[in-house]
Amino acid sequence: MVSSGWCFLAAMIVAYGFANLLQSVAAARTTVHHTFDPGLLLRLAGHRTYLVGLACQVGGFVLAFLARRDLPLFLVQASVAAGLGVTAILGVLVLKWRLPTAEVALLVLLFAGVTGLVLSAQPAQSRPLGPAGLVALAAALAVIAVVGFFAVRLHGAPGSVALGSLAGLAFSAAAVAARPLAAVTSVEGFVRDPLLYLLVAHSLVGQLLLGLAMQRGSTTAAVAAMDAAGAVPAAIVGLLLLNDRIWPGREWLAALGFLATLAAVIGLTRYAEPQHHHEVASRERARGMLPAGAPARPRR
Repeated sequence: MVSSGWCFLAAMIVAYGFANLLQSVAAARTTVHHTFDPGLLLRLAGHRTYLVGLACQVGGFVLAFLARRDLPLFLVQASVAAGLGVTAILGVLVLKWRLPTAEVALLVLLFAGVTGLVLSAQPAQSRPLGPAGLVALAAALAVIAVVGFFAVRLHGAPGSVALGSLAGLAFSAAAVAARPLAAVTSVEGFVRDPLLYLLVAHSLVGQLLLGLAMQRGSTTAAVAAMDAAGAVPAAIVGLLLLNDRIWPGREWLAALGFLATLAAVIGLTRYAEPQHHHEVASRERARGMLPAGAPARPRR
């Protein structure tokens, strides 16, 4: 019989795939921000597409939270990256994205890596995170916010990758907080647990950074950078401190799957091409805002 954790994991991948696509469409239609301005989230909220995407992301977040109750962080965080494959498929089918051959190959590698992790992960409940862990999560929040304040000045692909990576670190910290929090059984204990508020704070900062990253070019690059940066810290903390387990004899499969997943998402930050620049430029050209010979997307 399939445990509920695996069902939550599969539904989470689909939810994040839809969330990435819808939020990137809304971000491309919003004026590009060059400051670390939380007001961007309010402006994005004015788009119905973004709100639907946000609802999908909240749904994915809840499903991931439930999955982390039994499944190790290295599996859940890497599986979040599989949502990128769902995003790419939807982009091709709905928005007519044209994926280069290298990007298609990397997406196949991504799914292969996640499959290896699924086969090697052993379900187990988390250990509690002590006071030192709470302090570390609070310090990480401050560092990510400060670095994000300066990284927002970057433009184009470097901006997408830098801001996406910072978003990944924020979401990774949120995942670390969620793993032991998911084991709390009482409502009172859940509400009073400081992990809940650290989780919310990291998630909000990560959401802002992801919106800024998506404005600067490729959705695939932004999300891939987020997934790459978020997978490693959560996996290390989970294995060392939170009782994450691997089936005996399958350590090699877990290592191979994790490396394949990481290589795929890092590769996607290099080979993914901007998807929305073409659409925006085409609309502007139709309105007479660009000359007829202006390129629709940056040339490599």
